Amino acid sequence: MNTSSPQGPADRDPGADRATPGSATTTDGRPQDTRPSTVVPQKTPQDAHHDDTVAQDTLALGRPADAVSAAASATAVASPTVAASGLAARGTDTPPPLAADAPRSAVRLGDRLFSGASRGAGIAVLVIMGAIAVFLVVRAIDALAANEGNFLTTVEWDANSNPPVFGVIVLVIGTLVSSIIAMVLAVPVAIGVALFISHYAPRRMAQLLGYVIDLLAAVPSVIYGLWGASFMVPRMTPLHDWLDAYLGWIPIFDKSSPGARTLLTAGVILAIMILPIITAVSREVFLQVPRAHEEAALALGATRWEMIRTAVLPFGRPGVISASMLGLGRALGETIAVAVVLSTSFRLSWSIVDPGGSTIAANIANAFGEASGYGVGALIATGLVLFVITLLVNGAARMIIARRKEFSGANA
Repeated sequence: MNTSSPQGPADRDPGADRATPGSATTTDGRPQDTRPSTVVPQKTPQDAHHDDTVAQDTLALGRPADAVSAAASATAVASPTVAASGLAARGTDTPPPLAADAPRSAVRLGDRLFSGASRGAGIAVLVIMGAIAVFLVVRAIDALAANEGNFLTTVEWDANSNPPVFGVIVLVIGTLVSSIIAMVLAVPVAIGVALFISHYAPRRMAQLLGYVIDLLAAVPSVIYGLWGASFMVPRMTPLHDWLDAYLGWIPIFDKSSPGARTLLTAGVILAIMILPIITAVSREVFLQVPRAHEEAALALGATRWEMIRTAVLPFGRPGVISASMLGLGRALGETIAVAVVLSTSFRLSWSIVDPGGSTIAANIANAFGEASGYGVGALIATGLVLFVITLLVNGAARMIIARRKEFSGANA
């Protein structure tokens, strides 16, 4: 038997009679939710075909098809009216065609002029080099054909006789030896000066040293030649005697006659001449090292020298090689300074402290005024040899730089 009594008005929950927004009461007293419900639209066959087409297009573009289908479904659920209106506006169930690429903007007249001028300048350089090579070959053929000696191995030089007898071996050895001496002396000093200016010197001192270096690069070569003949030659004599006394057992330091007008003195003068070029280019390369690389090395506990060795020098190695090749090019072709310092003689000697020897450029400068007939052709033939040597040296330098960039991953 049910002993419970019906609840009176005082026993009911007061909150039961409060109407909540969006609710109503059914006939049996239970609340009814009258809030608007979200109706999920059903996909029509046209919508399904549209989703499949979009998925195929997206797969062609490299996007996941599932993500596209999910995005299409979400779009259809969120805004069914937009999808319906889009299909109605198109009047078809196929997706719109892809937009055509925008036409390229018309090239301006200034761009065409600049592009043509740049292309013409590059072609002009190649044409000039080709014209020089053709001129040297054409003018040297007659003298080389009439030469009674071996052009590559004959030590004698008598190009004005009939028939002419001349060889280039002494000049090639003198050119290469003096240039190598200059590079051995100049490159380490130039790198040290460039590092000091870029990473050690105070700002004002660095500016002053940079100005002095640039000024030395602009000094004419004849000034270096006169200074070397009048100042360096007398002061190089004790060094030659010391090398002969203590290192004379080495063939390159064996001295057979007195004097300091030697390939060693010429190499020292050339080193002083190419030092500003290598220093200036190397300094600019070291200043281009990213600051983040240097700070990262220092943050890892590296000293300043370790930072330079691990961050600065690897970054600047291609630039230093390029600077060295510029200096070597000047050393190979230097004329007046070497002609003033050396006492020209066509005597093959492997000693750098023995007076005598000559270079290709110095021999051309000394003998061109008195040359005639086959003599001019012989000098032009030696100029052709110097031209080829310069091209080979620069080509080797470019190969080294390209291999360094490829190894380090830098862009060529």
